[in-house]
Amino acid sequence: MSTTTTAPRGGVWKQSRTFEPAVRLLFLNQLTINLGFYMLMPYLAAHLADGLGMAAWAVGLVLGARNLSQQGMFLVGGALADRLGFKPLIVAGCALRTAGFGALAFAQSLPMLIAASLATGLAGALFNPAVRACLAAEAGEERRVEAFALFNVYYQAGILLGPLLGVALTGVSFRLTCLVAAVLFAVLTLVQLRYMPVRGGGTEPAGSERGQFRTVLAHRTFWLFSLAMTGSYVLSFQVYLALPLAAGGTGLTTALFVVSALVALVGQLRITAWCRRRLSRERCLVLGLGLMGGAFLLPAALGRGPVGLLLCAAVLAVGNAVLYPYEMDTVVALSRGRWVATHYGLYNTVCGIGITLGNLGTGALLDVAGWSAVPWLVLCAVGLGCAAAMALLARGGRLAEGAVKG
Repeated sequence: MSTTTTAPRGGVWKQSRTFEPAVRLLFLNQLTINLGFYMLMPYLAAHLADGLGMAAWAVGLVLGARNLSQQGMFLVGGALADRLGFKPLIVAGCALRTAGFGALAFAQSLPMLIAASLATGLAGALFNPAVRACLAAEAGEERRVEAFALFNVYYQAGILLGPLLGVALTGVSFRLTCLVAAVLFAVLTLVQLRYMPVRGGGTEPAGSERGQFRTVLAHRTFWLFSLAMTGSYVLSFQVYLALPLAAGGTGLTTALFVVSALVALVGQLRITAWCRRRLSRERCLVLGLGLMGGAFLLPAALGRGPVGLLLCAAVLAVGNAVLYPYEMDTVVALSRGRWVATHYGLYNTVCGIGITLGNLGTGALLDVAGWSAVPWLVLCAVGLGCAAAMALLARGGRLAEGAVKG
């Protein structure tokens, strides 16, 4: 059982105020990052195809360039954060995304669009591991789980509000959307320059870079944990792939996203508090993966109707709410407090590759099996298989290495 029985301290805002200003700034940071990103990126493909008249292959190339630069550079971004400090990488990433979104507002040619897309992806690779490592450091061992639960609430709020603001701005012009997103990141950059404390990085002796990568890449338990967790990302991504394809209409698709976000916004703190009172960190990981896999039994049994799909999205969101704070906490615990951002960078890279392969596999499966129960049952098996793998890791005591239960 968990050794911590702390109950929620009230609503999101009230509980957020119990943390130090640096942690509250990181919450604001993630809300703004997702608000700016999701007000623009969902509408980029339509702008490229309809606004600029680009061919489908060119649209795919521009969008793929962003994903490639972000996933491919996560490990580098994390390593630099551990070397140079969290603040410089967070500030640099936000400044680079300001430039990237500003460039998207005026780019017309394919080379300029690719360059802007690469810049936005690289920006994410710079600040993403640094933000999470900084949050873990500022919150401290005793409150890491609570901090990451709140972090996920702000994260999901940005995902929910961003597209709503984006559709209103894009109704005027896509250039306006880009410029507003760029201004948001510019303001965030200045706020962080002024108020974010210098924390992390630069504590290792010169010349220890090879030891840095050797320590992280040779961490067998961390690799096994990352591979087991990849399944959760593959399953989460089905809100963008299998579920919208099954829904077949924009109204139901929008409802899927709203349900997912509302579960996180309304339920995250309550779910985390319940888990902290009753379960160990390891059991939360297993339970979360199991719930995410089990969610796909609903469309398998109920078909492609709204009830099955919406229930699937809701249970997926509950599973993710159980999982996320303990997932982030385990990354820190397994790192034993050393090269934390580098561990986050490797973790993001592994999961990003898993998402790509998982999407290819899911798409191929849908092509072959159609909308029978088979694709849903395979996705269910992925989640349950990952839950079983996590249970084996926990039973062997590997996840307790350097860990503080929460």
